[in-house]
Amino acid sequence: IGPKFLNAGIGYGGSCFPKDVKALKYLAEEKEYHPNLLQAVDDVNEQQNRKMVDHLLRIFDNDIQGLTIAILGLAFKPNTDDIREAPALKIINELVDHGADIQAYDPVAVENARQTITADITYTNTALDALKGADAAFLVTEWDECKALTGEQFKDNLKRPVVIDGRNALDVETLKANGIIYHGIGRK
Repeated sequence: IGPKFLNAGIGYGGSCFPKDVKALKYLAEEKEYHPNLLQAVDDVNEQQNRKMVDHLLRIFDNDIQGLTIAILGLAFKPNTDDIREAPALKIINELVDHGADIQAYDPVAVENARQTITADITYTNTALDALKGADAAFLVTEWDECKALTGEQFKDNLKRPVVIDGRNALDVETLKANGIIYHGIGRK
């Protein structure tokens, strides 16, 4: 783990790091040592996943029933089809539990998502298609094609100008200049 992976945002996923944290915690507890730091890391990671939905609920006065949310990215990180422990899975489930509809885009992880996500969601062929007619957009995985979306594209395709950036990968100034309500997770 180095600076490349220590960015503010919605937390980590994948098959290795979450498992390693839990394994280290287990080994410490086996030796009757309470691993406070590892427990805190695990707890904070779980909390970070919920922050996108918390922001959305605040924006829409706790009522997102029937709203359509564009999910940009399903994989736990770009350039992989791996969705194991991906934040998108938890986020989608929470949104669906609140009655939201989902339009999801990922350039390579869709087939794995179809096998894992049991909720009835719409998968799109492009990031722009995911935005079309949505009430808000969540950037969950920082794919290049998602980061390349312009403020104008968000403004012209979303029904409501709400973008929640879980990876702090979008150009805040450009979005705000286009009248977008922008929230970055862990960004001031």
